[in-house]
Amino acid sequence: MKRLSGDARILLWVAVAVMIVIVVGAFLAPAREDSDSTPSTYNSGTHGAKAAWLLLSGLGYRTDRWERPAKELSGLDAAHTTLILADAYPLDLLKEKVGIGDFLDRGGRVLATGAVSTSMLPEANIAAPNHIYSELCYTTPEGLSAMARAGRVGMPVPIRWKPDGVRLHVDQNCGDDAVVVHYASGKGEVVWWSSSAPLSNRGLKEDASLKLFLASIGGHDRTILFDEYIHGARPDLWATVTGTPVRALEWQLAAVAVLLIVSFGRRSGPLRALVRTPRTSPLEFAESMGDLYRKAGAVNVATGCAERRLMQFLEHEGGIPRETLRSSPETIAQAVADRFRYDSPDFVDDLKAAQQAEFTKYSARSGLKLVTRIDGHISRLAELMRHSQQVQKMERLRE
Repeated sequence: MKRLSGDARILLWVAVAVMIVIVVGAFLAPAREDSDSTPSTYNSGTHGAKAAWLLLSGLGYRTDRWERPAKELSGLDAAHTTLILADAYPLDLLKEKVGIGDFLDRGGRVLATGAVSTSMLPEANIAAPNHIYSELCYTTPEGLSAMARAGRVGMPVPIRWKPDGVRLHVDQNCGDDAVVVHYASGKGEVVWWSSSAPLSNRGLKEDASLKLFLASIGGHDRTILFDEYIHGARPDLWATVTGTPVRALEWQLAAVAVLLIVSFGRRSGPLRALVRTPRTSPLEFAESMGDLYRKAGAVNVATGCAERRLMQFLEHEGGIPRETLRSSPETIAQAVADRFRYDSPDFVDDLKAAQQAEFTKYSARSGLKLVTRIDGHISRLAELMRHSQQVQKMERLRE
């Protein structure tokens, strides 16, 4: 059996340690806080609606969770369906309102609670309560409807319904504030509560709350839909991330994936050693010296070297006396003209410029041009000397 390498053993021990921490934490971690205020059928906390979901199933009602947009309610038998909108999250209310309005026009029944859910109802007319309620308000039944016969219900009053409509029926009041109402909309009916507390896991323990809930949803011949779409539930994982930063990260994740692929492909390809110039290369020496002169700004050194090359050429190759070469640029130019018949108009100016380079700070570009001109003079003088020597050879051969 092949033994594991040292790195593999370390990774295995780390994985085992992580699993132990997870298992121990799962059994010994303290219970989570009951801080989820969403009246969802998935929430088993105080404010959740899981008890209502299980209760209706136990009583023989047909129940289901609705996790799709309201526009898809068009495929249901609205006349035998009740949709529960319990304290929705803020979302695209306009699209939801259109779908719910169509559902009501076809005979559907809607139980809505809270301010956000109310904004999805047709003819919504809510306002702030007339009084500040620091505790639960025990309602006063109004009329003879099934919701009124449920008795006094304890609920908070964050909002109230303004009873201005002719078709509106007030079922429960908290003082002067209407907190349970119902009214016709199209062929259907809307039942509205100020709060979802009566259908919560805690609220259903009260007999009056249970009676109000059962009276609001309708008879046993109806299918009860708990709308979880308004609580953020989606039919699949991809739809769940809609509207979250995950969708905004798609292109970034794609770019990272491309970089990983390119990096892996580059590392897996053939390797080729870089071409290195030998340390003994004359070109490297020249480049190094050039870098040193450039960093030091020593343009006069280069021009001085060019001047010395010219003087050495004139002395050793041209035979011009050293005393003459120590004279003025005009004297040197006259001697060169007499000996080589070289009458370049720039020769005198270039000699002057080379002698003044030690005292004048030339730019790198100007210094390069001066060195190039001096080297050009040397090349032309050398060509004149070769031509003169060839002429002399031809004359000797003729003699």
